[in-house]
Amino acid sequence: MARTESTMLPLGTVAPDFYLKDTNSNNIFSFEDLKGSKGTLVMFICNHCPFVHHVISEIVMIANDYRVQGLGVIAISSNDVIKYPQDSPELMTDFAMENKIDFPYLYDESQETAKAYQAACTPDFYLFDNQDKLFYRGQLDDSRPGNGIPLSGSDLRGAIDALIYNRSLKDPQKPSLGCGIKWK
Repeated sequence: MARTESTMLPLGTVAPDFYLKDTNSNNIFSFEDLKGSKGTLVMFICNHCPFVHHVISEIVMIANDYRVQGLGVIAISSNDVIKYPQDSPELMTDFAMENKIDFPYLYDESQETAKAYQAACTPDFYLFDNQDKLFYRGQLDDSRPGNGIPLSGSDLRGAIDALIYNRSLKDPQKPSLGCGIKWK
């Protein structure tokens, strides 16, 4: 399992828009359609990555905890499905059902959205404020497959709390670590 760090897109960057198909509903959505009143979490994940498998339960809990507070939650898969058929849109739907993902899980077939966000790995997290400006990018927490640190979501939860409750965010923000995006 290759270990790739996120690129740490500059804070304040305006969220790149997109028009992508949701594999849960078959609808096409834009960032504007899915953003939340308090902010928006955009994450790049995929079906097969062991790092994603390690954190998916916490991702779903975070989505369930914060969507009711006005946070938009969006997952995107940008992997090349020719080389990695286990990340196909049909299997994305199955993955969402198995993991109780009831927020949009979008398929970025062209990989243009991943490039616009400078996504580098799965999982990769981007938290935007209610003005669509990047507030946090980085890791979920310090837990990784096999490192013995319990999963908590503490870094991302702390950032979301700071955003929603207008608190200052602690520095430095640590990059996420995961499998590299499977580029065409």
